[in-house]
Amino acid sequence: MHATDVTIVAIASAPGPAARGIVRSSGPEALVVLAKIFSPADAAPLDEPSAPHVVRGTLRLVDFPGLSAEVLIWPTARSYTRQPLVEIHLLGSTPLLSAVLAEMCRHGARLAQPGEFTLRSFLAGRLDLAQAEAVLGVIDARDADDLQAALDQLAGGLSRPLAALREALVELLAHLEAGLDFVEEGIRFISREEIQKQLDEAGAIVARITEQLTGRDRRDALPVVVLTGSPNVGKSSLFNALAEGTQALVANEPGTTRDYLTARFDLDGVGCLLTDTAGVEPDVATGQAISDQAQQLGARQRRHSDTQLLCLDATRPLNAWERQALSANPAMPRLVVLTKCDAGGEVESKREELASVGFVGITLATSAKTGQGLTPLRQALRTTLAQTNRGSSATFWTADRCRESLRGAVDALVRAAELNRTAAGEELIGAELRGALDELGAVVGVVYTEDILGRIFSRFCIGK
Repeated sequence: MHATDVTIVAIASAPGPAARGIVRSSGPEALVVLAKIFSPADAAPLDEPSAPHVVRGTLRLVDFPGLSAEVLIWPTARSYTRQPLVEIHLLGSTPLLSAVLAEMCRHGARLAQPGEFTLRSFLAGRLDLAQAEAVLGVIDARDADDLQAALDQLAGGLSRPLAALREALVELLAHLEAGLDFVEEGIRFISREEIQKQLDEAGAIVARITEQLTGRDRRDALPVVVLTGSPNVGKSSLFNALAEGTQALVANEPGTTRDYLTARFDLDGVGCLLTDTAGVEPDVATGQAISDQAQQLGARQRRHSDTQLLCLDATRPLNAWERQALSANPAMPRLVVLTKCDAGGEVESKREELASVGFVGITLATSAKTGQGLTPLRQALRTTLAQTNRGSSATFWTADRCRESLRGAVDALVRAAELNRTAAGEELIGAELRGALDELGAVVGVVYTEDILGRIFSRFCIGK
C-alpha cells in the first residue's frame, strides 16, 4: 500500500525562470520540517492553524543568504491531502527552488513521486478517482472544451450521478436480500414490477454515460471538419485561408488535390482538425489508379468526419452530383459554403438555384482571396461543432480507463433485468447487481487495485 505517514516535498511550479516559484510539502511532519529552514517575520510558532493562512518570513538555506518568502499553510482538515500542507512561495529561480528542496529533504522530507499529492487526496477521501483524473485533465487541457470537461468532472459532473446510481442499486440489493430472509413466509419487500423499473432506469443511466464518453477515449480526439465538393471549386484555397497559411497546392486545373491534407484549426478556443480532400468525381474510370485512390481517400475522410463544409462555386451552375448532394439528408452536420464570391458570382441567384433543388439551409458566401465571409464561417462552424456534443463530463484518461467498466455494468444490469422478467430467483438477480456495483465502484475508485492507481498517477507530473 502507498505510505502516507511520510512527509513529501516537490517543486510545484513550472520549470524555468519566473516571478514566483512554489515548493509544496505535505505530511505529518510538514510543519516540523518547515520550522527548520524558515523563520517567521513575527517570530510566531509554526503550529498547525485552525484555518488556512499566510506567513511571511525568511528562508535559511546553505550557501544562500536569507531569502524573503511567503508560506501558505493549510491545516489537516482543510488541506488538499487532509494532512498538514505547506507551500513556500519565493522567486522562481531554479537554483533557489532546488536549494529549498534539498534542505527540506535533509531535514526529513522525501521527494514526492509523480501525482503523489493527488494520490494522497484520493486515499484520504478528498477526491474520488474520477475527480483525481480530472486534475490531470485540467493540467493537460488543450483548448476551452477540454478544460471545461475537466472542470466539470472535478466538480463531480461524472461522480455525482454515479454515486446516486450506486446508492439506489445498494438499496435495491438490500430489498432483495431482505426478501430472501423471509422467502419461506412468502413476504416480498419489493414487487417484480418495481425491480424491473429500477433495473431499466439504472441500465439507461449507465448506457447514457457510456455514450457520452464516446469520442473522449482517444487522447487525440479532436472534431474533424472535412472540405468536400466537386473538383476546382476552391476547397484548397478556402483551406489555406482558414488555416492561415499556404499549405495546399492551388491551381486552375481540376483535380490538383489527390491526397488529403489536415491542419489543426482553432475556433476561438475550440480546436478541430480541418481536412482538405480531392474533388468528388463520381464518374472516374475504374483503372485510373491515382484518381481512384484519391476518391477512396476522400470518401473515407468524409465518413469519419464530424462536420462537412460542402463547397459550391458561386460562378457556375450546379452539376448533377451537387444537386444530388444538396437534396440528400447528410448523416452528420453540414455547412454549405459558396466560394469565389469575389469573381463575379451572384450570391442571391445562386441561393435561388439552391432553393430550386430543395435546399433550404443557410449558405455562407466566402472569398478565400479577399477574406469575405470567413469570420461568419468560423462562427457558424464553431456553433455547429458545439452542437455535435462530442464532449462529455469526462477527461480523456477517465474515458479510456472506465469504458470497459461501464460496459460491464450495463451488461450486468441487462442480465439482471432479464432474470427478473423470467421470474428467476432473487439471489441470481442480486448476484448481477453486485457485479454492476463492483464495475461502477471501479469508475469512482470505491473498488481499485494498486496496479490501477499506479497507472493513473504515474501520468501526473511531480508536484501535483
